[in-house]
Amino acid sequence: MSPILKAALWMSGAIASFSTMAVAGREAASQLDTFEIMMYRSLIGVVVVVAVAWITGTWRQINRDSLGAHLVRNLAHFTGQNLWFYAVTVIPLAQVFALEFTSPLWVIVLSPLILGERLTLVRGIAAIMGFIGILIVARPDMAGINAGVVTAAASAIFFALTIMFTKRLTRSQSITCILFYLTTMQVVMGLIAAGYDGDIALPDAASLPYVIMIGFAGLLAHYCITNALSIAPATVVVPIDFIRLPAIAIIGMLLYNETVDVWVFLGAGIIFAGNYLNIWVETRQKT
Repeated sequence: MSPILKAALWMSGAIASFSTMAVAGREAASQLDTFEIMMYRSLIGVVVVVAVAWITGTWRQINRDSLGAHLVRNLAHFTGQNLWFYAVTVIPLAQVFALEFTSPLWVIVLSPLILGERLTLVRGIAAIMGFIGILIVARPDMAGINAGVVTAAASAIFFALTIMFTKRLTRSQSITCILFYLTTMQVVMGLIAAGYDGDIALPDAASLPYVIMIGFAGLLAHYCITNALSIAPATVVVPIDFIRLPAIAIIGMLLYNETVDVWVFLGAGIIFAGNYLNIWVETRQKT
């Protein structure tokens, strides 16, 4: 089997996992708020990560170095994920995914400030294309900006912060260590956020399967993407990842009678072009 085909199969798993998480999050939201969903998702993640680390012997890689960076990373991810789960409950799923795809472009804008990387002309053009795509997807002059659009767009910024601090952590920390603090810290954050009012709802028989699906799908999605990127160039993986948009649009149409909006696809296409242009140029410069 060729590396491209292997990468495509791994990305198929990621697409299915992200789509499952979006649908399960919308269904679970009928009984749980976003903080409770994140708390239970992280709790499931702790169990899975600790079990895998123990079985494989990688638990020895867990250390207390860079706790501050872990905390900042997980605050960003916790915030972004909560905004994302809220967005999937109030606006069409395709619109959420289209706005989420701006995360790599926010990395371009923010990395000079956080990672000290240089903002090149191509990166600047890619970022501008991303902003144009956001305007087309949101269409503030035509459809009006609502809470769902704002939270979906904001989640992409926090996901970009997560990406950058993850990149910083990978210089000295193992994947097992990063995932351990990802899940344990966010269990505490979820417990605080969900319990601030003194009332934490327990999943009932109807919502429990969706909560379990969210926990496993979230971990599986990132595992699949990591494997795809390890065997194929980003210029191959990113176009496959954008298949998520038409896939989730079809799912939204079938399950929730959401209309397939041509403007969302047009805006997403421009966002994709900006992402791909940047990756293509970066790849050519390194070879």
